[in-house]
Amino acid sequence: MDTRDGSEVTAERSEARFRLDGRVAVVTGASSGLGARFARVLHAAGAAVAVSARRAERLEELVAGRQRMSAHPGDVGVPEQVDELVRNVLGLYGRIDVVVNNAGTSDAADALRQEDGDFERVLGVNLAAPYRVSRQAARAMIERELPCTIVNVASILGLRGSAVAAQAGYAASKGGLVNLTRSLAAQWAPHGIRVNALAPGWFHSEMTADMFDDPAALKWATRRTPLGRVGREDELDGALLFLASDASSFVTGHTLVVDGGWCAT
Repeated sequence: MDTRDGSEVTAERSEARFRLDGRVAVVTGASSGLGARFARVLHAAGAAVAVSARRAERLEELVAGRQRMSAHPGDVGVPEQVDELVRNVLGLYGRIDVVVNNAGTSDAADALRQEDGDFERVLGVNLAAPYRVSRQAARAMIERELPCTIVNVASILGLRGSAVAAQAGYAASKGGLVNLTRSLAAQWAPHGIRVNALAPGWFHSEMTADMFDDPAALKWATRRTPLGRVGREDELDGALLFLASDASSFVTGHTLVVDGGWCAT
């Protein structure tokens, strides 16, 4: 079967669209949970992966025994350390093809009881840091006249309000990240830089551990999800690879929601 431009459609060519052979990916917040999983998925697809997080020992465990993977400990909430991360990755690999802004934190108090500093801290890590990482990587790639793909890890709480998940800072930062994604996508499209967001629903991670350990909270999450369960670890793999690879070559400024139907209701 042929497409209109004459290129043959085969399973091999379709699968190759999701490959990342020869590309370099940066994953922040890769010391555990979704970030560590994202790093392994990109690596399995053929990319060289630079992983970053504050916990150096966790990163060393992740990269142990894996060629094409390197550890870059640091705090993306500190501007100077963002500059250092991008500089070190470029020094090691010479390019950055994929950025996954996964590093994040949350607040757990009701907005009426929350300290101003806590709200600002969450926005700094979840919104300002992805902006800085994206900007520095984009600058470097524009300088080299090379394209780049950025995936911002948002959340369903950036798209919907919740009285149960009382996290005003987290919700505000993820909502801001969704619109930052649109803005940067529009600004940088002429340079061949695509910017998209991945918005997971309820998946187990360090950040959601308390909810998963609370039977009442877990029941609320599963009952509220149309598919009637929380997400499995591997159910973000395909969405991540789609956004990171040539499979989404005509997609930018989009937020891909993987939530079992949560946002559909």
